Amino acid sequence: MNANFLNLQAPSKILISGTINIKFFSQIFFIFSIAFSPFEIQSQGIESKFSLLVHKTPTCGCCKKWIEHLESNGFSPSSKDHQSLQGVKEKYNIKPEYRSCHTAVSEDGYIFEGHIPGKYIAQFLAEKNLDAIGLSVPGMPLGSPGMEIGDRFTPYDVLILYKDGTSKVYAEIKQK
Repeated sequence: MNANFLNLQAPSKILISGTINIKFFSQIFFIFSIAFSPFEIQSQGIESKFSLLVHKTPTCGCCKKWIEHLESNGFSPSSKDHQSLQGVKEKYNIKPEYRSCHTAVSEDGYIFEGHIPGKYIAQFLAEKNLDAIGLSVPGMPLGSPGMEIGDRFTPYDVLILYKDGTSKVYAEIKQK
């Protein structure tokens, strides 16, 4: 049998071999850490960009479906159940005419009220809307994410809400 196969070498050769192995593995580790660091940074950016806290009531099924819609569109939502959402709506200055059954809040403090399609939330977060507090789909329009009932559909608008209490149409949804 070959003595090198069993690593039966003189003590001085083991020390040299051990030093080379440590140096070699340190270099490999360094190369991999540099090579994969952009992926880590990118994934951290995506995760924080799409993180939302959804305030909802514990029994609302359409809110749960909307959260599933967010997850399937790249978001990382978490939820907090409330017996009443009145305090949440007041805290974020959501006027009664813009309200719906749930309120999502981004890490930046933007609000997303109601059954807003995920693509418009992502678009809004990618833009600079300095005077806006967020987006809203007032009420619970049939066919909006989380409100799917067969082929039924009601056209609706996604509104951008401003700090001064006004709004304007951000997107018109005319079909599924």
